[in-house]
Amino acid sequence: MAQADWDLIIIGAGPAGLTAAQYGARSNLRVLVIEQFAPGGQAVNIDRLENYPGIAPEKSGWEFAGDLHRQAENFGAEFLTDSVVSLVKEEGLFRARLGGGGARRAPALIVATGAGHRTLDIPGEEEFSGRGVSYCAACDGPFFKGKKIFVVGGGDAACDEAQYLSRLSSQIVLVHRRDRFRAQKAVAGRVLGNPSIQVRFNTRMLEIKGDKQVGSVVLEETPAGSAGLAGPAGPGSAGLRRYEEDAAAVFVFTGSVPQTSFLDGIGLEKDKSGYLVTGQDMATALPGLFVAGDVRASPFRQVVVAAGEGALAAHSAAAYIDECKGEAYR
Repeated sequence: MAQADWDLIIIGAGPAGLTAAQYGARSNLRVLVIEQFAPGGQAVNIDRLENYPGIAPEKSGWEFAGDLHRQAENFGAEFLTDSVVSLVKEEGLFRARLGGGGARRAPALIVATGAGHRTLDIPGEEEFSGRGVSYCAACDGPFFKGKKIFVVGGGDAACDEAQYLSRLSSQIVLVHRRDRFRAQKAVAGRVLGNPSIQVRFNTRMLEIKGDKQVGSVVLEETPAGSAGLAGPAGPGSAGLRRYEEDAAAVFVFTGSVPQTSFLDGIGLEKDKSGYLVTGQDMATALPGLFVAGDVRASPFRQVVVAAGEGALAAHSAAAYIDECKGEAYR
């Protein structure tokens, strides 16, 4: 059997990956976490983490992610800044090939790559990305202080980010294609009661216009109760009111897409949306491969859920490694 570099490799350093790193290292495993960006994943964009048990007073997602990172390092986990471009299993070991060259090998692996932002797929979105179109309010909101900002979406993320942006400008317009929010009641209630946020239900964005920067948006009212799909208008939109309005920025929070492209070809089960399917122990059908966090098929995606899954995945991985110790994978 080939020689392993590590006992456990964790791909992704969001709350799931960082918690898995803690639990793996505390089990006396040699743990490597591979993350292409800063540790914390999408959690770093949370303005106030108010619903994580035991966090009082509230912390920002950035502070919380920093705590998780330090804990994992203190327990002995090591970190590598790189991307994983492909994964294969050979001679009883997983080989994670890195974007920067080379590979790392381990008998057990946890995929905790999370999910990326879903785009609107409308004219102007890609053209003005980084020039007024953004997917991170904490990152780019300060550039638009006092200006008219549109936020697109109706879930927790859209409402949270609109709340954050309302501290920077009193001209926040939150558009949602449905007639009610999908966000939790407490989160939605704060938005509806915020005088700096104008909420427009049954509205979708059709186009983003501008010169060098975002300058305006084209909106369309959707029938009450309609899903009102985003994107260029189709045949069924005849007669609906369209209008153009000035805008300095557009922040998009319309859902997420699981980050699984590097797993193509190894036969993992996915649901219809592309999320990875596991058993209750976070194990996939491929022995030694576990999944945790927002990349996993789950009815409820929250930081606390991701952390719990990370702990369970690490526990299952440690048990799997114990079963493998009769083989000379080191």
